[in-house]
Amino acid sequence: MKDKEDKVLGEERRDLLLQWLKQSETPLTGSYLAKQTNVSRQVIVQDISLLKARNEPIMATSNGYLYFQPVSSKQKYKRIIACQHSSDETVDELNTIVDYGVTVKDVTIEHPVYGDLTGVIMIQSRHDVAQFINKVRETNAAYLLELTDGVHLHKLEADSEDQLDQACRALEEKGYLLSRS
Repeated sequence: MKDKEDKVLGEERRDLLLQWLKQSETPLTGSYLAKQTNVSRQVIVQDISLLKARNEPIMATSNGYLYFQPVSSKQKYKRIIACQHSSDETVDELNTIVDYGVTVKDVTIEHPVYGDLTGVIMIQSRHDVAQFINKVRETNAAYLLELTDGVHLHKLEADSEDQLDQACRALEEKGYLLSRS
């Protein structure tokens, strides 16, 4: 841990942020990165914006920042599904999906004024679901689905079509699935 006077400055800090993000397999929060470099979280937000402006593939998720790693040689299967349910059913919906080894990459709604609004959530496990729900509660944030009478899309990713099929069947049985593509 560095002393308060040992702020990491400018380009050196952005280089470190990039290095840490590339090495991490899990999201790193702005608060964590701020603490590591002895600057404010707002400085980190600005640094991330500068890195994104340089075309660094950094994603802001509900759990922190991720460096978008190149796709591995293992093929991933993707599917977009349309769901509808209440806010109270969000935990069950997400747990149902991840229980089949499926990642929920994002949630998208069609807003009447702004068009498509997408939130990158990158949820892969029940632990991720719990963290996401806790963050929503702690910040008193609204779920995007609250703007569209519960209708929303999820972009899903899995190692096999069978995992996607099983998750979709389970969502259909619970009455959450509207359609899939």
